[in-house]
Amino acid sequence: MDCRQAAKRARVHVRTCAILAWMHELSIAYNLVEIVDAAARNAGAARVNVVHLRLGAMAGVVEDALQFSFPIAATGTLAEGAALVIEPVAVQVYCDRCAAPQTLAPPFVFRCPVCGQPVVRLLQGRELQIEAIEIEESAAEKEADVHATAHP
Repeated sequence: MDCRQAAKRARVHVRTCAILAWMHELSIAYNLVEIVDAAARNAGAARVNVVHLRLGAMAGVVEDALQFSFPIAATGTLAEGAALVIEPVAVQVYCDRCAAPQTLAPPFVFRCPVCGQPVVRLLQGRELQIEAIEIEESAAEKEADVHATAHP
């Protein structure tokens, strides 16, 4: 195999890996939208305006890929056109020697950054949590609210 063939194979492999990684985030986006859509329908919403998500640094999710995938997954749901606001969550562990929580910086070496002691207790950093959704009420809900306020 000559150099050009090897380079072409390497590019194809990198492209395939990138596509597979984006598919992972797309399936996560579909799951998030399903949860958000159900919650919005249960609340009588006309649409979802904003979805607030907490995303841990060790959740195994690429934020940019999730941001790209979310509108695709939201098509045809109450979340279509909604903004996805992601709050990054740092990796935090508990150090027994220091008797205190410590925040780890990437790359994540599970040693206390203060004393160097190996740590095994993960406090946060694997979250993939819908924190809140902002909805627009349906006309029927707004009318019911107005009626309830006018006639106590």
